[in-house]
Amino acid sequence: MRRDGIHVACHQVERAEYTRAVILIVGGMGFIGMNTALRLADVGEKLVIAQHSAHRVPEPLQDKVGGQVFTARMDVANAYEVFDVVRRHQVDSIINLMAPPARSVSTLADYQLYTLGLQNVLEAARVFGMRRVSLGSSVGVYNGLPSGPFREDIGLPVQSPTQVAAFKKGMEMHAHFYAAQTKLDVIALRIGSIYGPRYYSMHNPISRICHAAAKNGTPDFADRPDGRIFEDDQADWTAVQDVARGIQLLHTAERLPHRVYNIASGRASSNKDVVQAAQKAVSGWKCDVLKPGRTPGNAVNPATDLSRIKTDVGYEPEHTLESGIAAYIDWLRTNPQ
Repeated sequence: MRRDGIHVACHQVERAEYTRAVILIVGGMGFIGMNTALRLADVGEKLVIAQHSAHRVPEPLQDKVGGQVFTARMDVANAYEVFDVVRRHQVDSIINLMAPPARSVSTLADYQLYTLGLQNVLEAARVFGMRRVSLGSSVGVYNGLPSGPFREDIGLPVQSPTQVAAFKKGMEMHAHFYAAQTKLDVIALRIGSIYGPRYYSMHNPISRICHAAAKNGTPDFADRPDGRIFEDDQADWTAVQDVARGIQLLHTAERLPHRVYNIASGRASSNKDVVQAAQKAVSGWKCDVLKPGRTPGNAVNPATDLSRIKTDVGYEPEHTLESGIAAYIDWLRTNPQ
C-alpha cells in the first residue's frame, strides 16, 4: 500500500459511494470551524472535525462525540492523512476552513498549508467523488478596492497587501480551475470580518473591545500607534453565528448557481460604532481608545453585497451590530477567556 494517498483512496472509492452523509470540517478547531460545527450539529448533520495542533472540543459538542460528531487527527498538508480520514469516516463533502494562525510562524509554512493542503483536499474530493467542497475565503480579497458594497463578480486587484488577501485570492483561482478540469462542485465562501464566542487570537479590534467591556476594563492596543485606533475605520463586522449559518445553508444546498458567495452582515460599521454598541451593552463603561480619522487606504463603506446568498439559500443575518456585541459580551461574562 503506497503512503502517498492515491492508491489508498482509489482502493476505497466503491465503499465511499455507499454513504452520503458525513461532512469533514478542515480547520474545525478554529474560531469559524468550531462555530460551524456547532451549527451543523444543531441541524442534525454528521461531522468529522479535523484536529491538527489544537484538540479542544466545544462543550456543547462533547456529548455528541463518538456518535453524531467525530474528531480525527489530521495534517491537511499530508496527503496520506487526508485520504485516510476521508476513507475511514466515509466523508461525503468537505468544508475547508484551514488558515495559518493570525500571527503565523513563517511565510513558508503558510505557503505549504495553502498549496499542499488545498491540493490534498481537492484531490481527495475528486478520487472519492464527493458532493461538494466549500472553501473558506474572505472579504479580505476586496482589499485595495476604494469603496463598497462589494459584489462577488467585481474585479479583484492583483496587488495583495496582506497574507489573507494574497492567499485567499490564489486559493480561489486555483480551486475553481481545478474544479472545472475535474468536474468538482467547489464553492468559495467570502467570509466577513467576524467576532463572537470562541474567538481566541485577539487580533481584531472588535474582540478586544468586547473583552474589555465584559470586564469593565480598557482595551489593549499597545501594538497600534499611540495605543489607539481610528474611529472612522470600517469593516463588515459579522456575528460568527450568522457566518456559521450561512456556511451551513450553502454547503448543504442541493444545487447552487454560483461558485462564489459573500457571507457577512451586508453593512459597514466603524470602530466608533463598535465602541458605542459595547457601551450600550455595558452601562457606564468608558473607553478612550479612538482617535479621529481613517487609516490611509481604508475603504469607504466596505460592506458586502448579499444578493446572491439571500436569493439562492434564503440567508438573512440575524444579528445587528448592537445585538451581536451584546450577545458576545453576555457570553464572555459566563465564559471567560
